[in-house]
Amino acid sequence: MYTQTIPADSQTDFAADVRVGLSKPGQKELPSKYLYDEVGSALFEVISALPEYGLTRADERLLRRHADAMVNRLSLPALVTELGSGSGKKTRWILEALSRRQATAYYPIEISPSALARCRQELSQINAVSIVGVERPYLDGLLEVAARRGPAEHLLVLFLGSTIGNFDREPGLQFLKQIRGILTPGDGLLLGTDLEKPSPQLILAYDDPLGVTAAFNLNLLARINRELDANFILAQFQHEARYLAAHQRIEMHLRSRVPQTVAIPRANFEVRFEADETIWTESCHKYTTDDVLSMAGRCGFECEGQWVDTEWPFAESLFVAR
Repeated sequence: MYTQTIPADSQTDFAADVRVGLSKPGQKELPSKYLYDEVGSALFEVISALPEYGLTRADERLLRRHADAMVNRLSLPALVTELGSGSGKKTRWILEALSRRQATAYYPIEISPSALARCRQELSQINAVSIVGVERPYLDGLLEVAARRGPAEHLLVLFLGSTIGNFDREPGLQFLKQIRGILTPGDGLLLGTDLEKPSPQLILAYDDPLGVTAAFNLNLLARINRELDANFILAQFQHEARYLAAHQRIEMHLRSRVPQTVAIPRANFEVRFEADETIWTESCHKYTTDDVLSMAGRCGFECEGQWVDTEWPFAESLFVAR
C-alpha cells in the first residue's frame, strides 16, 4: 500500500469565477464546486450525518450491500478512479470487493487537498489497494488517469453521491458524454442518483433545523472573504432552499437581507445587492429510475445493473461503455 498525490498544474482561478458569477445579469451565481474548501468539506460531513439528510446513508447502504454484485459485473483487471472522492468513506466497499479479486490502483480526483488527505487516511489500510491522489478538475483528472492504464486494463469511474444532480439536465448529459469519450468499450461508470421524493422531505434535507446546511452555504461567502479579502457580512445574508417541481430540482440560494455593496479586492471587483436579491449557489436535481436508464442510452452506455434504496429513494447504476 502506498500513497502519493499528483498536484494541480495551476491554481483554480477563484477570483475570475467569482467576478463572472456575481456580474451575471438577472441572477447572480457562484459555482457549487467552491462550497467545498476545507471548512465546507468538514461541514458537509456533518450534513451527511443529519437525520434529515438521508442521501449519503442511502448511498453507503447500497454500496455496502451490493459491492460484490457490482464488481462481479465489471471487466477485470480494472483500475479505479473517482470524481470528487470527498473523504472516501463510502468508496471503501467497492475497493474492498475489488481487492479480493485483484491488486487495485485507486485514483481519487479532487480539487480539495484536504479532501484528498482525508481520503488517504480513510482508505490507507485496505490490503492490495494503492492510492494516488489527483488534484485536478474532473475531466482533466480523468484524462490523466486514463492515460495511465495498462494495455489490458479496464477503467471503473465512480461518480457517487448524486453529484451529477449538481448539473442542469442538458449540461449533465454533456458531461456524461465527455466521460464516455474518454472511456473505451467495456469500461464502467458507477453513477449515484438521488430519486424524487416529497418536496417537504427535500426542503428539510437542504434546510435542516440545526442550521448546518445554512452554515455550509454561508461559508462560501466566508471563503471569498478569507481568500479574496472581500468584506461580506455573513449576518446580512440568509440561506434559502427552494424546490422547483417543474425542473425536479432543489436550489440553494443566499438572500441579501438589505441593500448593500461588497468589495472583493483580489478580484478587482465591487458588487451591489438589492434587498432580497439572491446568489444561486447550488442545484440538486432529482430523478426517476427511468430517467437514469434514458441517460445511459443517450450518452453511449448500457445500464448493466441498477440498485435502489427504498428507505431514502436513491439509485446506484452501473453503466458500461458500448
